[in-house]
Amino acid sequence: MPKYRIIIDLSDFQLYLLDGNIVTRGFPVGIGKMVTKTPTGEFYIINKQANPGGPYGAFWMGLSKPHYGIHGTNDPSSIGRRTSHGCVRMYNEDVLQLAAIVPIHTRVTIRP
Repeated sequence: MPKYRIIIDLSDFQLYLLDGNIVTRGFPVGIGKMVTKTPTGEFYIINKQANPGGPYGAFWMGLSKPHYGIHGTNDPSSIGRRTSHGCVRMYNEDVLQLAAIVPIHTRVTIRP
């Protein structure tokens, strides 16, 4: 039984999917601006929603820190940059792949 977890490394704009202790995928991400930084720490995915509308792209995965999540984007040029209000943005095709793999309650570690 795979035990997935996510590590988001803000310093290199990457989200890593781990199966146990093995990195199985890496995805580029966009993160919070200097004034609205992405929070660091240990969180969990608490909900998932396809096609949430607005700037959230094709999929939303809410984190245990209220008002923060991992989501798609309607602005692909924001990936690899500090442009969000604190959420972690992914290309729509990437967030759909990730959402299909990880269940609710997946641990998410965000490190500086």
